[in-house]
This record gives sequence, structure tokens and C-alpha cells, in this order.
Amino acid sequence: MKTLLAILGAVSLALGIAGIFLPLLPTTPFLLLTAALWVRSSPRLYAWLLAHPKLGPYIRNFRENRAIPLRSKLLSLVLLWATMLGCVFFVVDSSRWAQAGLIVLAAGITWHILSYRTAK
Repeated sequence: MKTLLAILGAVSLALGIAGIFLPLLPTTPFLLLTAALWVRSSPRLYAWLLAHPKLGPYIRNFRENRAIPLRSKLLSLVLLWATMLGCVFFVVDSSRWAQAGLIVLAAGITWHILSYRTAK
């Protein structure tokens, strides 16, 4: 079971790292999932993740403060809406249901991001 959790943590970490570069893939939730999986499977991997200079602050900041930095919120929302509106107008321009679904999805993600406090 520990091996399975460690492998799932590695997959989650890969998705979290991809989320740094892909606007619709969330980074912090995948990194939090990685931490949760690795704390149960490998204390060494968990310690490495928390000590990592680029990835560790995502987890530590969220665990300690339950807050997202303002810059991260703004960047996430701008990229989210730019991508969603691009998809609405250029990718699924013939399907009103798909367009409405993407707008509703973007609004839900926006609400979720804004529901967290802003880190100082």
C-alpha cells in the first residue's frame, strides 16, 4: 500500500508541476495531494517536498495560513479567464452548451480561488 501511495504521489507531483505552466491545471491542490500521499507512504519524500525551494512554499504557506498570495490569485484568474474565453470563442464556437459549461466552470473556479484569504 505504501508503494501505491508513493507512486500516486509522484503522479500528483508531476501534475502539480505541469500546473505551474498550464493555466487550467491547478498547482497547489496537486502539491497538497502529493504531500498527503507521501506523509502516509514515505517520510523521506515528504521531507524532501517540504524542503524543496520552489515547491515547499506552496505547501507550507497553504498549510499554515490557508491563504493564497494576491499575485497568485490574480495570475490564476487572468490566465483562467483568458484560456476559457479563448476556448469559448475559438474552439467550441458552434456549441452553446459547451460555451455555457465553460463559463460556468470558470465562474466556479473563480469563486473557489476567491474564497481563500489573501496571504500578506
